This record gives sequence, C-alpha cells and structure tokens, in this order.
Amino acid sequence: MNSGRTLAALPERRDRSCPVDYVAALDAALTRLHDEGRYRTFIDIERTKDQFPRAVWTKPDGSTQDITVWCGNDYLGMGQHPVVLAAMHEALEATGAGSGGTRNISGTTVYHRRLEAELADLHRKEAALVFTSAYIANDATLSTLPKLFPGLIIYSDALNHASMIEGVRRNGGAKRVFRHNDVAHLRELLAADDPAAPKLIAFESIYSMDGDFGPIAEICDLADEFGALTYIDEVHAVGMYGPRGAGVAERDGLMHRIDIINGTLAKAYGVMGGYIAASAKMVDAVRSYAPGFIFTTSLPPAVAAGAAASVRHLKTDQARRDAHQDAAKVLKLRLKGLGLPIIDHGSHIVPVIVGDPIHTKKLSDMLLDQYGVYVQPINFPTVPRGTERLRFTPSPVHDPKMIDHLVRAMDSLWKHCALNRAEMSA
Repeated sequence: MNSGRTLAALPERRDRSCPVDYVAALDAALTRLHDEGRYRTFIDIERTKDQFPRAVWTKPDGSTQDITVWCGNDYLGMGQHPVVLAAMHEALEATGAGSGGTRNISGTTVYHRRLEAELADLHRKEAALVFTSAYIANDATLSTLPKLFPGLIIYSDALNHASMIEGVRRNGGAKRVFRHNDVAHLRELLAADDPAAPKLIAFESIYSMDGDFGPIAEICDLADEFGALTYIDEVHAVGMYGPRGAGVAERDGLMHRIDIINGTLAKAYGVMGGYIAASAKMVDAVRSYAPGFIFTTSLPPAVAAGAAASVRHLKTDQARRDAHQDAAKVLKLRLKGLGLPIIDHGSHIVPVIVGDPIHTKKLSDMLLDQYGVYVQPINFPTVPRGTERLRFTPSPVHDPKMIDHLVRAMDSLWKHCALNRAEMSA
C-alpha cells in the first residue's frame, strides 16, 4: 500500500541518541587515504571489441579519449578471442543468462561439468571444482581444510595473496608464516612442530607484485620429508606457462607433486571464475564442506562455456604464450635501457618502482591524460610502503608501436618528475 511519502521525504535516522559519530569516523578514514596519497579512484573505460588492448575512457566531464590498457590481467587477450565469444554466444542462446542457483540446488549444468573436466585434464588431476573467483576458491578451500584434517598446521608464505591469508586466518587452526621464498625458514618451522600433526604448505608459483617465482621443487622436497600436503596458487601462471598452459609447476615438471592447485579463469583465460584441481576425494570433500562453495550461486552457463573454450584453446596455442613472453622481454629491455628502476625476475610482470604514493598516482594520472596510457598505481597495503609502483602487464596484442609509445611516455615523465634512474636488481 502506498503511503504517499516519497523517498526524499523520509526522515534521516537522526532521532536517536548515539555516542558515536559514524559520519565523522567515515570522513576520518577516507581523509587518511587522501592525505597519504592512497585513495583509489575508478575510471570509466569501455574495452573496444576486437581492438584490445585499446579502450575508450569516459572522463568525468563526459568527453571521451582513446587509451591503451597496460595494467589489465587479461594477459593473453583471450577475453575477446573469437573462440571464447562464440562459445559464450552459443551457451547464452541455449540457456539464457543466469545459472539459477547454487551448485547443490539448480546451478550445476553441462557447461560447469565440461569446464571442470577441462581443468582436471589441464592439471592432470582426477577432478576440479569451479568457484565464482580464485579469491573465493582460496578462501573457501584453505578455511575448510582443518575441518577435513583435524589439528592441521598450515605453513604460509609471507607474501601470499590476501585470499590465502584470509582463508588461513579464518580456518581456526594453527598457522605458521615463513619468510618469503625462504626454504630454510620453512624447514625450521616444520621441524619444530609435532611430526605426527597433519601439515600443509601454501605458496604461489608467481608473486604478482614483484613477478618472482616460488621455489616449487624445494618446497615439494620439504613436503615429502615432513609428510605435508602442498597447495599452490597458480593464478598468475595458468594459461601462460607450461607446454599446455597449466602453470609453472607444469613447466618445471612438478605438477604431480602438488596436492591442490588453485587457478583463475579471469586472467590469462580472459573470462571469470576460479577453481581448485586435486584428487577426486579432496575435491569431493571440499565440495561437501566449504560454505563458500555450498552457499554461492554458480557461474552463469555462458561464462562457464567461454572459460572452457579458452582453457581448451590455450592447451595448444603455444605461439600466443611465446608472443606474450617476447613482449614482456622487449618492454623490460627498453625500460632498463632508460635506467628506470624495474624489478625483473624473468616473468611476464613488469613492475617499475616509484617509491612514493603521491608521485605514483601523479605519474599514473599524467600517463592517462597526456599519453592515453592506462596503468593504475600500486600502493600500500598491496605493496610495502616505499615500494609503490606502476605495474605493467604486456600482452601478445600490445604491438611494437604501443610499446614504443609507452617507453617514450615513461622517459618523458620520468624526466619531468626528476625521478631516479638507478636500476633495481632482481
């Protein structure tokens, strides 16, 4: 029944006595970010079909500008690949938009089953389980494992992704944090605990902010020695490394030594979603116990279909992987030639250290406004204070002219801002 009162006429909630000024607290929190140069802004961009990494930026005044995206995680440009789009169109026409529910109710379709089969085959595991994101896959799985293995101790790399940290934090079990990529420290922690306690080592194959690799073989050796399970996050490697794109563990011939592999469908595969791949019993147990899986609506069938098509295609598209690595090498070589302080661990990620949040934001703004180069600033807490950076992600579809334009822009702005040109070592 309509009371005749409009939304604008409804009174604000000011009629109660409250000892806390919530609005002032929000203002203070936001002001801190502004003062530290860490306030994050979104810009409105529209990717141009068949033209990635080109896009159109709609400015606050409503005008538009053509830009090139240099910070996207669609590492291989698969988000606009004809094979992926065709699969999504076909599934959309066949099934409609949404999945209609959680996997346990009505959200399991042939498209989800096909995707999980492709992923299990990719990683040479018995089974795979798809989540709505790799964040949820990490969080849900790592927080569930202590329910499956009472007394479990999780050993987590200090620079693991926030989703892994959150999953470990929430699981209620014991945790140990070892110094980043420090196998000797990990050994000390393992040796200090009860030999009979169940154990799991959680780490990444590529750490996305510096682009360095995890010591997979050495960690697997320790896992064998101390009877621990292994859990690897391959989100910044799947699709791009290994003969079929299964990641760094596949590239190094170590995939069979990993118990649980986490990956994403939203980066190199260009769509959306995350997953784990493991033994059939492990997947079945996580599926049955993880609230983050049980109570979440499943991916739309069209998204699952596009992801499956992308995974299937990249199993054989080595040329795209090679072109991706070549683009990264060229960009790093050009930036090093200018003396810019880049970090180079041999991966596809190209971080350029600025070291100050305000300067980093200013460089980002000037690159966008003056040169049509879109790269977001990376500040604390994503990276430690004093290591603020611009993080470039070259792809096979960034052509030589785009790279040349970016390098010239960086050279000009580095001079303009009078920043150091001392190259950082890996």
